[in-house]
Amino acid sequence: MALLHRVENLLLAATLAALLACGVTSLLPAWAAADELIRHLTLLTGMLGGMVAARDGQLLAMGAVVQALPHRARVPAGLFTGFVGTAVTALLTLAAWQFVREEVGSGSTLAFGIPRIALQAALPLGFAVITLRLAWRSAAGAGVRLGVLVLAVAGAVVAEHLGADLALARVPLLILLSIATVLGVPIFVVLAGIALIWFLTAGDPVASVPLDHYDQVTNPLLATLPLFTLAGYIVAATGAARRLVRLLRAWSGHLRGGPAVVAVLACTFFTAFTGGSGVTILALGGLLMPILLNSGYRDQSALGLVTGAGSLGVLFAPCLPLILYSIVAQVPMTTMFLGAALPGLLLVVLASAWGIAASPPVARRRRFSWRRARVTTWRAKWELLLPVVPLVLIFGGYALPVPAAALTAAYALLAAAFLNRDLPRGARLLEVVRECGALVGGILLILGAAMGLTNLLITVHVPDRLTEWIGATLESRWLFLLALNLFLLAVGCLMDIFSAIIVIAPLIVPVALAFGMDPVHLGVIVLANLELGYLTPPVGLNLFMSAARFGRPVLTVARASLPMLAVLAVGLLVITAFPQLTLALPRWLGAAGGG
Repeated sequence: MALLHRVENLLLAATLAALLACGVTSLLPAWAAADELIRHLTLLTGMLGGMVAARDGQLLAMGAVVQALPHRARVPAGLFTGFVGTAVTALLTLAAWQFVREEVGSGSTLAFGIPRIALQAALPLGFAVITLRLAWRSAAGAGVRLGVLVLAVAGAVVAEHLGADLALARVPLLILLSIATVLGVPIFVVLAGIALIWFLTAGDPVASVPLDHYDQVTNPLLATLPLFTLAGYIVAATGAARRLVRLLRAWSGHLRGGPAVVAVLACTFFTAFTGGSGVTILALGGLLMPILLNSGYRDQSALGLVTGAGSLGVLFAPCLPLILYSIVAQVPMTTMFLGAALPGLLLVVLASAWGIAASPPVARRRRFSWRRARVTTWRAKWELLLPVVPLVLIFGGYALPVPAAALTAAYALLAAAFLNRDLPRGARLLEVVRECGALVGGILLILGAAMGLTNLLITVHVPDRLTEWIGATLESRWLFLLALNLFLLAVGCLMDIFSAIIVIAPLIVPVALAFGMDPVHLGVIVLANLELGYLTPPVGLNLFMSAARFGRPVLTVARASLPMLAVLAVGLLVITAFPQLTLALPRWLGAAGGG
């Protein structure tokens, strides 16, 4: 089994390497035909990554409720969610096979004569493997696992055969799926399951769900997700964090509140590239906490600052949630990057101001040294150039987002391997790629499944009815903004940011447009709220991450994070009340997103 897993990891690494190579070479006129190959390599990356995530139990899910259950209740809960997940993915496998079977014989080829069907086949094969793995993870005993698999697959086959005859079972099936959602079934299973149940009981072809998945995941811009994520994971695996912290400390450590500013800026930079504030807490926490404590900061203040500062980078390019929102909401990526910059800067300033205010009256500061500043700047020069690469390429008009993302990942890889010479090697490098692929796979599974659900909701006019109902209920734009912030904050507590963007954005964008909101302003509000939700007691994800990293009770971390939560909430209110803050740069630079 270990050999099989290693081969699977190598396939994932090879696919990411091919995607990177094609992305870089797509800048050359002779390689313009590689665009379609890039899109299908993104599909293959997503399915391989999804298989790995299912194998390692890393598929994105709502796990807060099941973690609160007593240990005895977790076993039947896992059995139930395993059965539901296995049944839905088995039905997805059948539907994907129907879709791919229709493509057989088309003779369509991609670059280098690669048959299109060869990469499309990743859909049914990938879903089949995920089906097996969800059954495997449902229970401990081989007999129980086999029973779950047989019953779930048989149920899927029978359901697909009965079709519209199951119309009366639609509501009970949706209720069972809702229960499984709360108990932690993967988010993509929930989204695909709703669409499959609806189409199946309506007598419509279920192949439309994997077709929508295929169309969404082969979106021309979507390759930016795995490529920028790869760049972030490479940065996180090297000594970049240590060099950046030393640089920032050399330049600002002598100032009052300087260590807090170091923590805020380091976390912001790191989150912007890794795409996850939780990753930032885990990676930088061990570096920043000793610096803050040795500078005289109280334990509570240091803990709250490090826990909260990880959220700030989500509004700075090329952060993954920022890219994801621009794709889902169909907002130009450059416009989203520009629109989020000033709100992000506001939150950084507010967090830094709180850190300065919380500094001890007689702090232990290090003396400023020009020599130390020069040396640390020189040593961190390659990290300092990293954000410059995509911004210059995209805003300078030298490259479209996909080749810019590929060049950024290539730069991160080459800088780590040949300039800083601290790129992990062998098994550790493969592990970094596995972690990157598993995250990307989980996101792309949700994104593809959400497209099927979105098209279903549009078919039954849910966005139109939701807009009408909210318009009749909340006549004031300010009431709508207040309700929107509270709703998004609650979502941020319960869901990871990637799932929330994919699920929520298609529903709220039409409503926000009806209230005259610009989609760029809406996107900034969405992202800021979701990250704030990560800090909100009692179930904010970053509270648990920080508690695990520093070995503290969650309640202690929650209390320590309250001042930072309040400061960022004030910033969020300013961002919400003054859309000019978001729209100034896009309008000034002629890149307004419209809306």
